[in-house]
Amino acid sequence: MSRWPLWAVLVPGEPARLESRALTLVMPDWNEEDGEEQPFEVIPGSGGYHAIVGTDPSYVGAEMQIAEALSLESDEPVYSIERANDPWTVTSWRNGSLEILEVDPDSLAESLGCPLPSREKPSDSPTIKPLRKAALVEGVRAEEAHRALQEADDPFPPGHYRLEDTSRGLLIASGTGNIGYADITVSELYPHATVYAVIASPDLHEFFVTVRRGGAGVEEFAQPPEDFPRLPVVSDIKGERSPERILAALGMPAEWFRNE
Repeated sequence: MSRWPLWAVLVPGEPARLESRALTLVMPDWNEEDGEEQPFEVIPGSGGYHAIVGTDPSYVGAEMQIAEALSLESDEPVYSIERANDPWTVTSWRNGSLEILEVDPDSLAESLGCPLPSREKPSDSPTIKPLRKAALVEGVRAEEAHRALQEADDPFPPGHYRLEDTSRGLLIASGTGNIGYADITVSELYPHATVYAVIASPDLHEFFVTVRRGGAGVEEFAQPPEDFPRLPVVSDIKGERSPERILAALGMPAEWFRNE
């Protein structure tokens, strides 16, 4: 793995089956013959638990989807770790229900016998910068989105999200920079809406926009371009090509992604 993993799932089971189930959950149409890379890899552990780890920023949040589903198939707890944002989030899952833990993710992984890949040395690579996520939803009001998240049993506690109606649409953000799957949940329940989900690094050098309708991604913008895009690629969002101007067109302050 060339990059520091941004998310992980720690789960007991047989590694090959875990890989198959995770692929079914996050990439149901994946076909190795198409040349598309998996957004994660399974690292076998030594104590019954194994780590499913991913480095693709556009799949941040998949750890919660995988952990929730696999916890329904396991007698032991399943743990999800999200390291793209600051602070990191560690969650324990049992029978589809979650509990946010105040533990160090690396210590937890080591105690389960499946240590996570280490951060590369500063001399070998630039410092990994946390990513943040926000979304613009066209065609949905804040009150409707709040109700949709409640009905979907969204895992984050009340007050986690910042929901703001603007002239461009509904903005979804959070103080931690992590909105999880809120953009997908709202998109699924309001299929007429168009959702622009943005994931970006503080300096905006890594910048991804996924456009969704009906819960499904329909196109994506990526800087730098991805080698194996999972959706049709567009060269602009709302006619803009630079991250700063795209954010302005979506009505998102660049400061939201600065981790300040």
